[in-house]
Amino acid sequence: MGNFKAIIDTIPALAWSARPDGFADFFNQHYLDYVGLTQAQLKDHGWQVVVHRDDLPSAVTTWQRIMASETSGQAEARLRRFDGEYRSFLIRVNPLRDQAGRIMKWYGINTDIDDRKRAEDELRRKYIGAIQDVNERRLSEEALGEVRSELAYMTRVASLGALTASIAHEVNQPLSGIITNANTCLRMLASESPNLDGARETARRTIRDGNRAAEVIARLRAHFTKKDVAAELVDLNEATREVIALSASELQRARVILRAELTEPPPLVVGDRVQLQQVILNLLLNASAALHDVNDRPRHLSIRTECEEGERVRLTVRDAGIGLDAQTIERLFEAFHTTKANGMGLGLSVSRSIVESHRGRLWAEPNDGPGATFAFSLPRASRNS
Repeated sequence: MGNFKAIIDTIPALAWSARPDGFADFFNQHYLDYVGLTQAQLKDHGWQVVVHRDDLPSAVTTWQRIMASETSGQAEARLRRFDGEYRSFLIRVNPLRDQAGRIMKWYGINTDIDDRKRAEDELRRKYIGAIQDVNERRLSEEALGEVRSELAYMTRVASLGALTASIAHEVNQPLSGIITNANTCLRMLASESPNLDGARETARRTIRDGNRAAEVIARLRAHFTKKDVAAELVDLNEATREVIALSASELQRARVILRAELTEPPPLVVGDRVQLQQVILNLLLNASAALHDVNDRPRHLSIRTECEEGERVRLTVRDAGIGLDAQTIERLFEAFHTTKANGMGLGLSVSRSIVESHRGRLWAEPNDGPGATFAFSLPRASRNS
């Protein structure tokens, strides 16, 4: 049991859990170290003391709404650090259900987004100030050049924040899996007749999710140290199966019926396996989210791989959800544009960048019937590549 607690305590985020009634009952070591308080001080509704007083009403209202809707949700709030400084966090909450669909536990991950928000605010201030100065004709050409240069710098900082937030979003999925599997394993081992086979399986899933989170972080570190990530031969079918396995629990909770149509022989591409799986995972979870409010028909979702003419490979994710407005499809790929109430508007923007860096193309189109289709196409590789 100590090993599972050690895994949760070393998660690089503020992780916590609550009972179905919202009573907070656990905070990982990163959370305790950040706020400088003990488990006993934070349990029940004690966590509210670290939320900025201006953000607390909204945070409490959002938490109550999430519990009432019994669905995943998120909010932003400033949390007080042990030294008194407040930093902005994105707080994501997911329910853990039993086989009957009843909520057994709430799990949360709080991700620090303070640097990104500061960069965005500074960029907005600089941009508005520059426009006002230009309109008032008070800038020389030299001064205007300086403003352009500073705006370009702030844009890069904001882009870095966007990428970091996107990585945090991708890492959140395996981290949630680690917490869920560890908790399940503890229950299996703590029963009067321990389910050893089940515990072994959940332990394997915990290791799998932990390795995936580590791989995403390693790719991020390589990106910022300017180290080249060695391209590898990727079996797109195998990569897709791994993503389906990673998201299976979430799809099941959302009552999504997934059909996989993977062509044979397996299509091969050259690229970064983890980055491509980030794209597939993002498309799959977006499609699942589009089915959330569908109650008058089955929540069908399909993922398909196929070989195209011209030595290319295509992966398609098709849902029977709420659909897309053909007039605004391209805006979906803009950074910070989102159609979700709690969305960040980063997943599709970063996904398109990843696909284009692999000499590919990512697009979306409305279906003839209900729902939408997202697809990307990549150059096909041979076994000898």
